[in-house]
Amino acid sequence: MALCRVLEKKHRVKAQTHGKEPISGNIISFMTYLAPLPTFYRIFKSKSTEGFQSVPYVVALFSSMLWIYYALLKSNEFLLITVNAAGCVIETIYIAIYLTYAPKKAKLFTAMILLLLNVGVFGLILLLTMLFAAGEKRVVLLGWVCVGFAVSVFVAPLSIIRKVVVTRSVEFMPFFLSLSLTVSAVVWFLYGLLIKDKYVALPNVIGFTFGVIQMGLYTFYRNAKPKVLAKDLTDEKAMAVGDTLKVPEHVVTIARLGEQAVEIKNIELHPVESSPPPTEEAKQEDDLPLAAEEVGKVADKGINSTEQAQMIHA
Repeated sequence: MALCRVLEKKHRVKAQTHGKEPISGNIISFMTYLAPLPTFYRIFKSKSTEGFQSVPYVVALFSSMLWIYYALLKSNEFLLITVNAAGCVIETIYIAIYLTYAPKKAKLFTAMILLLLNVGVFGLILLLTMLFAAGEKRVVLLGWVCVGFAVSVFVAPLSIIRKVVVTRSVEFMPFFLSLSLTVSAVVWFLYGLLIKDKYVALPNVIGFTFGVIQMGLYTFYRNAKPKVLAKDLTDEKAMAVGDTLKVPEHVVTIARLGEQAVEIKNIELHPVESSPPPTEEAKQEDDLPLAAEEVGKVADKGINSTEQAQMIHA
């Protein structure tokens, strides 16, 4: 029995050390972590998150932390440790860039998710596995936890998939990222089969499925005409519209409601001085010059005084 265990251990070490699948899996996984670089370069250049979401990166960071913990509990899992350690560093950089340029509401939401998931939930898992499981049971328990959250990493882009379908735009779903996820899932699935670790193999079946779906959507919508919706306005644009509407009293801003608000034109309005309605005394004073003018006209025509009085009275 002991001899069988020794042989199995040597076989696993040999497979992990000399097999091509684990090394290629690490390379592809590292490339997958680097796939969002163009997105974050765009965020850095424009100083705006432009509607991109932070949830996939927070979940990916949490998953990498779990896999490092799982690999530390097992022996000879150096490849898992290295690739997920690199993932932790890269995802942390992504999240830091996002927090730098995100609007206030998105910053608060991201910070809340980070504290809840990466501090609270991870700390709870660490505590429970240390207190209520030991040895192989701890590895099994943590393995299933890793499976669950590895699946959540692949499911996290569901909101992006929905956005692609609704807007008919693939802007928020780069093809290279979807391709990297798919190839990485295939390689890590083969690696899990090679070392007979179902906790590594199972999540990548779902990862492969979602990767194929994303690539299919990209192919279908890449040439489609994007559909812009009012509810897809980012927080930055909404804040900008709010600032536009706060103008001085003498400036009028024309905007289109129900769609993406656009400032069309600013028209300066100058106040017009208006006088109060004339009183009866003022009217009588205004009538006197007219009456005098009529008298003068009558005098020129030689009209008698009685007719003059009648005309003045009239």
